[in-house]
Amino acid sequence: MALAIERLQRGYLTSEQIEASKAGMGLDALLIEDGTYFCVEDGGELAGCGGWSRRATLYGGNHSAGRDPRLLDPATERARIRAMYTHPDHVRKGVGRLILDSAEDAARQEGFRELEMAATMAGKAFYERCGYAVESEWEDTNGAVPVPLATMTKTL
Repeated sequence: MALAIERLQRGYLTSEQIEASKAGMGLDALLIEDGTYFCVEDGGELAGCGGWSRRATLYGGNHSAGRDPRLLDPATERARIRAMYTHPDHVRKGVGRLILDSAEDAARQEGFRELEMAATMAGKAFYERCGYAVESEWEDTNGAVPVPLATMTKTL
């Protein structure tokens, strides 16, 4: 996760924003406890991780402000795509797509009809290629400087 944040955000964020993004990004252990987090290995090395959530928290790790563990109603609310990270040595190998497809399938099986996420600027084009649309753009203010994010949605 740290390598993905530090290397893959270059060209999209300033060095100050990359550092500040660590206050809002990271792993939410509830995803693991809920069984909604996936890891992909390549030759015994972690190539990527990510998943989805049936909980209201849109983004952020265990340390992030604004967490909401409330369970979502699949009939009226969107599942969340969460904590998507690809190791920099494994980008453009289908790792992110495999994780995203797995998350979408699992959310669909639980009755969710829509998904949403807080996408980084580095990830936005990838998610658009996967059928997500930008609903809004905003800034995470958990860190020392604001970090741009986009709420992206998809109908299953």
